[in-house]
Amino acid sequence: MEEYIVSARKYRPMSFDTVVGQQALTTTLKNAVKSGKLAHAYLFCGPRGVGKTTCARIFAKAINCLSPTADGEACGHCESCQAFNEQRSFNIFELDAASNNSVEHIKTLMEQTRIPPQVGKYKVFIIDEVHMLSTAAFNAFLKTLEEPPAHVIFILATTEKHKILPTILSRCQIYDFERMTVQNTIAHLKSVADREGITYEEEALAVIAEKADGGMRDALSIFDQAASFCQGNITYQKVIEDLNVLDAEYYFRIVDMALENKVSDIMVLLNQIVNKGFDGGLLIQGLAKHVRNVLMARDPQTLPLLEVSDQQRERYSQQAQRCPIPFLYKALQLMNRCDINYRQSSNKRLLVELTLIEMAQITQPDDADGSGRKPKRLKTLFKHLIANAQPQQGAPQVARVERQQSVAAAGSHAATTGGSVAAATGSTTAAPTAKPAAAPRLMDSLGMSWNKLREMAKPKKMVIIPDTLDASDPNAAPKDEQRSFAQQDLELQWMMMCNRMPQKLSGIATRMKNMTPHITELPHVEVEVDNQLAMDQMEQIKGSIVNTLKLYLHNNAITLTIRVVEHTGAVRVLSRREQYEQMEQENPALKKLRAMLDLELA
Repeated sequence: MEEYIVSARKYRPMSFDTVVGQQALTTTLKNAVKSGKLAHAYLFCGPRGVGKTTCARIFAKAINCLSPTADGEACGHCESCQAFNEQRSFNIFELDAASNNSVEHIKTLMEQTRIPPQVGKYKVFIIDEVHMLSTAAFNAFLKTLEEPPAHVIFILATTEKHKILPTILSRCQIYDFERMTVQNTIAHLKSVADREGITYEEEALAVIAEKADGGMRDALSIFDQAASFCQGNITYQKVIEDLNVLDAEYYFRIVDMALENKVSDIMVLLNQIVNKGFDGGLLIQGLAKHVRNVLMARDPQTLPLLEVSDQQRERYSQQAQRCPIPFLYKALQLMNRCDINYRQSSNKRLLVELTLIEMAQITQPDDADGSGRKPKRLKTLFKHLIANAQPQQGAPQVARVERQQSVAAAGSHAATTGGSVAAATGSTTAAPTAKPAAAPRLMDSLGMSWNKLREMAKPKKMVIIPDTLDASDPNAAPKDEQRSFAQQDLELQWMMMCNRMPQKLSGIATRMKNMTPHITELPHVEVEVDNQLAMDQMEQIKGSIVNTLKLYLHNNAITLTIRVVEHTGAVRVLSRREQYEQMEQENPALKKLRAMLDLELA
């Protein structure tokens, strides 16, 4: 039985022309060999599995070839090429810096550079994963790398260029290898499948190429795995089953359902996906990539950016024609937000469900009744109840509400001088007297309407009320009104007034909240302040305070007296023990309870 060799080794390129996806780089190396203008140190950097070490070996073989071809390739027949092919060449050395990263290993390498080659022109040292060298090894390597013997060429290879010291980078010619495109990977996999006699579907090879993420070695390894699973017939369904990849068909269906606002169908489809063992985060990432591809497919200029097969590209283009651009932009924002919050979420499935629900509501009209959608405007949920409500006979509450509305409306028409801190939020069309409504409807009987609710949700603006209300204003309260009020009403209106005060008076408003006004002799009100500074600040707005109290307490005879509290002396702060002893004196039962329970003070 013939020994099995994996495809990544069996079909490893042996010449520059067979290297896939690095045409510009290989052309530069061939021209250097052809012209004989060789540098003393090269640095090959790029992602994994793109051909760095392979190109280093091909380049080393071409450098030592005794009779290279006209285009800079090795002949493959001379003694040097034969020795390289049979892995017995003494002119090409490969060193794995991951396991030989100490200063001693570098010193041993430096000693080998002193011996000139016996066959060929150059001694080539290929150091793979050079970023694994220690800082001391890099420093020991610097001088030899800068001025090596004339017969020595260094080729360094790494996947992490940023970890290499700048002093090393400045001594090398740097070649950046590119990631393999999906199309190049598919083309190479086709050639390998044809040589191996394996049948395939192009969509299956496209899935393998996308899974490889730009690495040809990874693509060949996945290809071997799929070929073993499929027994020589690589199909799309078997590949996604073997690689545990979510079928792209689900993404197309989710987008189509979202365009039709089918929230329930999307939830059922999500449940099927989760039951198959796929993580919600992977679904969101895949769906975000799918929506991005649909967006790219809308414009012929960006259509080549899709790294998919030709069949998939055509399908993306068809779906892109059905998707509005605002829908795609909003969907991408939702997917990105969900991806950011997914790790921190304690209920990951709910987060995914909410994201898909919001995605399904993007194209839904504002006035549509959709299951599970977030309403974009306030719906009149009780419109039938309001329309059919029976008229109610005049109730005292109605008269009171309308009275408050009429008084509040006076503030909205008053002049702006000598203002008050009260805010008018009521209707400006209320009757000036307390005449009860003849036939109020359900919502009107509460003094509310949906328009009023919307305005109440807006930030309240301060309306300045003059010191004296204009008697000629039909909406103003009568000057001779002297309705009685209780202490509870006074404290309530005082607190509401403090809450309505503007931002520039927030300091005095906070102090006033801690004050308690008292009725000395109705309708005279007195308030005590702690210091002269607070009193001076309140004296400046005393007129506005009095007008506000007159307005909301319906008594135009209210007067306000502000006085500073006289402090007889400093209040002594009691300790915990003294507080307890005082409690025992006031309540002897507490002392008896302590004795019964045999308790001691800590």
